[in-house]
Amino acid sequence: MADDPKGRVLAVAGSDPSGGAGVQADIKTVTALGGYAAAAITALTVQNTKGVTDVLPVPADFVADQMQAVLKDVGADSIKTGMLYDTNTIQRVADVLVENHHEAALVVDPVMVATSGDTLMQSGAIEMIKDRLFPLANLVTPNTIEASLLTGVEISTTDHMLQAAEILLAAGADAALLKGGHLPGNKLVDILVPSVGETVFVESDRIATQHTHGTGCTMASAIAALLAQGQSLEEAFPAAHVFVRRAIELAPGFGAGHGPLGHAAAASYSRTEN
Repeated sequence: MADDPKGRVLAVAGSDPSGGAGVQADIKTVTALGGYAAAAITALTVQNTKGVTDVLPVPADFVADQMQAVLKDVGADSIKTGMLYDTNTIQRVADVLVENHHEAALVVDPVMVATSGDTLMQSGAIEMIKDRLFPLANLVTPNTIEASLLTGVEISTTDHMLQAAEILLAAGADAALLKGGHLPGNKLVDILVPSVGETVFVESDRIATQHTHGTGCTMASAIAALLAQGQSLEEAFPAAHVFVRRAIELAPGFGAGHGPLGHAAAASYSRTEN
């Protein structure tokens, strides 16, 4: 892993003042993996490890202006979207992506529900994200709860995950990553289903911990960072999985609820190992 930043990632996401999820997790992840992180903030939240108590959306045009400011100057090798609170924001984000005819890889993390269970997307936005962003996406990364909301498939098995992935591909995404962390059992399976190529399964043992705040944000931004550095999706997915797992194992233990991950510790561990 190089010390000099390479691979520009624009994160379009909400802010988590406790630092565990959202754009804060995106920036930590991209930086830890040796990339350069820029950010367009879509919403301010009042939250900590115990839950979300308020959301203040950033005006959609202002979100678009932030994106344009980055893309027309610094540029981006990949773009990762996270919390897009309402239909106006989704529309304007999609407009910017289309307008720029961007060659950057687009990773769409359809953030709908926080780890605490709190809702992070207004009603009506689900169909909009499918209609406007999925056709532009190189990868969509829902967990099983989000995938159920997006597809109508009640997911309790890997077969259900594969069924949901096919529906997501039919909506226009180039590939779908279904994350199985919310399913019961001691074994967890994440499944990458590309529209062209082999399906990739990554299985791991469940880690007994409550410190899982921001795992979805971290996974999506890790993949975006590795894609920005020239890795293929088939290479980036398992590498990102390893990074997220180490970040969970090395979590600092902060907070009374679902605590944040150890992004910097995971990066240091990787450098020592390599």
